[in-house]
Amino acid sequence: MNKILLVGNSNVGKSAIFNRLTGLDVIISNYPGTTVDFTKGSVRIEDKIYELIDTPGTYSLEPTCKAEEVTAKQISEMDDNDIIINVVDATNLERNLYLTLGLLETGKPMLVALNLWDDTKHKGIDIDVEKLKKFLLVPVITTSGLTGTGIKNLIEEVKNAGSPNIHRHTSDEKWKDVGKIVMEVQKVKHRHHTIIEKFEDLTIKPVTGIPIAIIVLFLTFTVVRFIGEGLIDNVFDPLFENFYLPVIENLANVLKDNEILYKIFIGTLVNGKIDLFASLGVLTSGIYIPLAAVLAYIIAFYLVLEILEDSGYLPRLNVLTDSIFHKFGLHGFGIVPTMLGLGCRVPGVMATRVFETRKQRFIAITLLATAVPCSAQTATLFGIFALTQNFNYIYLVFATLLAMFVINGILLNKFIKGESPEILLEIPPYRKIKLKIVLKKLWMRVRIFLINAVPVMFLGILVLNILDILGIVNFISVIFEPIFKNLFGLPGEAVFPIATGFLRKELAVGMLIPLVVSGTLNGQQLIIASVLSVIMFPCIATFAIMLKEMKKTDFLLFVLIAVVNIIITGMVLKILLIGI
Repeated sequence: MNKILLVGNSNVGKSAIFNRLTGLDVIISNYPGTTVDFTKGSVRIEDKIYELIDTPGTYSLEPTCKAEEVTAKQISEMDDNDIIINVVDATNLERNLYLTLGLLETGKPMLVALNLWDDTKHKGIDIDVEKLKKFLLVPVITTSGLTGTGIKNLIEEVKNAGSPNIHRHTSDEKWKDVGKIVMEVQKVKHRHHTIIEKFEDLTIKPVTGIPIAIIVLFLTFTVVRFIGEGLIDNVFDPLFENFYLPVIENLANVLKDNEILYKIFIGTLVNGKIDLFASLGVLTSGIYIPLAAVLAYIIAFYLVLEILEDSGYLPRLNVLTDSIFHKFGLHGFGIVPTMLGLGCRVPGVMATRVFETRKQRFIAITLLATAVPCSAQTATLFGIFALTQNFNYIYLVFATLLAMFVINGILLNKFIKGESPEILLEIPPYRKIKLKIVLKKLWMRVRIFLINAVPVMFLGILVLNILDILGIVNFISVIFEPIFKNLFGLPGEAVFPIATGFLRKELAVGMLIPLVVSGTLNGQQLIIASVLSVIMFPCIATFAIMLKEMKKTDFLLFVLIAVVNIIITGMVLKILLIGI
């Protein structure tokens, strides 16, 4: 199968064009021998199927990092019938054309997608496309990956991809050529800055940007809670109470004479009746928690994340947090795995591949795995603290996790040996958000959660109830009760729920619910138990990806750090909240 490579600088809209050409069902792979990701899919053009590859962003064919090495190697491995689509930011020709000239020198068949074309009008930029074609000697098509403008023309021009015979030039000569081309084909009209452009400046300057970032993060938290609670109160709860609960009550009447099956499938009665949230049966909590309590906040979190990402605000957050993450031996990109980890730690760990050194990746993964709760766990925390009518306690949980993130980051940067190189962070302009694209990506992520989370929650509660019936839960609780009571101020009944976080994080928090309902855990103990359930070893899926991404010695070091974190944090919280 012949290939089409999308090649361009970072933040030029390659992924948007890729999605326009292939849809969203694609494969994300590691390039052999590296940890660098690239995305591939397929596209049909005139009854011929091409493998379409979205290569990592690059600024030249003389690599300066692993991502650029991967792109350069993919280009060098192209066959004669493979094609390059060079995606160029039309609002920044001077920066982008250096790579274009380098690609022309390879002699590979190529065409240029002059992307972000709609933004040129807003910025007063006038480009003579016909003149540009004469300079480059290959097809040049104006496109907008966001709106889909020009994508059809781009497909039609693939057959006309050109491979001009251009002699190689030195770097200085190429820059001179770039300057000449820009002078000839581009004119910029004088105009006043728009409100959006003024806001762009405000959101990137530390004096104004940091307060704005705090407001944005606070609003994010508030909106996620508002949407999540709204979905539960107005959509999921009415559906479950009116349609699902009557079915379960009828089944409970059938199983009432069989204590074992009743315990497994229905769970424990709360105040003499079935509670879909707290009964902890396979068909009660095992269905309600993932499909209502957790799903509502999953939808809310990813919806807000997609908006921040597609609008262009997330890269600004990278720059604003750059100086902060330097304290942890990282750089501004550290906010990306952190934000992804708030959704799910697995893609968060995979996102640490953006870091160049072993030290940076180890620190980023350790911080993620020990102090960042996934959205499913966060959703369950929202639910359990709402149940206690002490919702403000959840802020203490997150304040503790934030303190751990900062303290661990500073200490790891000081004691972990290795380099922490600087990188150049780029800021794209703000973009219009396309609801259709946001909803497509939201559905993709929600679908992955449903496929992965529901069976694990279902199976986890099944295993837990069987172990409880066999007396194993009580046995484990009795053994570890002295440790939990003396070090953390928690009853023995909390041991097993917290330990099950290895299976699924939200399951661990969900299993604390009966302890709250029965009064076994008070508010202060619930804070301690909630923090421990987050920082206790990550779920098995995250463990698996960590084993893949880290060296064995680094993984063992992480385990040691995690154990120390658990003991110290639990003891400090006990002293502060309960007393010695």
